Amino acid sequence: MHLWADAIIIIVLALLMDRFIGELPNRFHPLRWMGNVLGWIDRRLRKRKGAWAVSLGILSYMLILSVFGGVALLLTACLRTYVPEPYGEILWIVATAFIVKISFAVFSFRKHCDPIRKDLDEGKAAEAASKVQMIVSRNTLGMDAEHIASSCCETVSENYADSVCSPLFFTGLLGIPGAFMFRCANLMDAMWGYKNEKYGDLGHFPARLDDVFGFLTSRISVLFIALGAAFLGMNWRDAVPAARREHRMTPSPNSGWPMTSTAAALDISMEKKDVYVMNPGKPLPTTEDIRRCLRLIELSSVLFLAIVTVPLFLLLGVHVQLVVENLIIEGIEWIAGALL
Repeated sequence: MHLWADAIIIIVLALLMDRFIGELPNRFHPLRWMGNVLGWIDRRLRKRKGAWAVSLGILSYMLILSVFGGVALLLTACLRTYVPEPYGEILWIVATAFIVKISFAVFSFRKHCDPIRKDLDEGKAAEAASKVQMIVSRNTLGMDAEHIASSCCETVSENYADSVCSPLFFTGLLGIPGAFMFRCANLMDAMWGYKNEKYGDLGHFPARLDDVFGFLTSRISVLFIALGAAFLGMNWRDAVPAARREHRMTPSPNSGWPMTSTAAALDISMEKKDVYVMNPGKPLPTTEDIRRCLRLIELSSVLFLAIVTVPLFLLLGVHVQLVVENLIIEGIEWIAGALL
């Protein structure tokens, strides 16, 4: 089979895995394993200030990237090289698609938001608030239905950049190495990227790296939200102007872009009390708006994958991945030759 066909099948298969298989159980998920390693490092650190702590943050990122990215590439390289054809190519395609799928999430938002929407429709605000606590970093105790719905729309739209556009962009650009470069930085930012005494220096490098990785994709995401909104008959005209006008409302330099454009496209406001009100003057979302938000982000994700990821992966990503895999095979054969 031609490499260009392999590349298209890999990306399409990764999307199908996300849609019909979904996320791995937590205990089997590589991101959980990465988190366990980072937690082990975190518990053993004593010195957390100054250049030493910043250096440890850099070294920890390199360790996670090398170990987990290296194992993934070792697997794909060995399948492609040592398994007889045509089985080797087939297994390489499936393994690459599976690893790419681990790096992004399009349809998993429904898994978290649909039960919340159902609770709200049944008038169970307390149960819904308890579920929301698992997807947002704020106190949800006693939260009203409108702010619960807003929390869902906020987290879905914010994660469009972090969980879809960024990993798929870097996969397209660099293949599996790119997916792991972004995902490791994003995970470390989530765990260590706090501006406090404990993590201010230790998490400085991964937090800044995550901001750099997300700079372009968060801004590009606005265009695809507007495009998705146009297909769905939503307010696509206001999506880009709203993002330009209001993106600075969030503490993060990147998350405000997809959030403000989504609020404008849906003709709703999103409010985190005492922090921001996006698209002010519009009503807070209802459970129907949660459903509309999910449809918008899912369609925008598929459009991004088709328009950006597939062409990039065809032209660059799959070739970069093969170069790295070939280097790994050369290393294996050099070591084998030296030992024998």
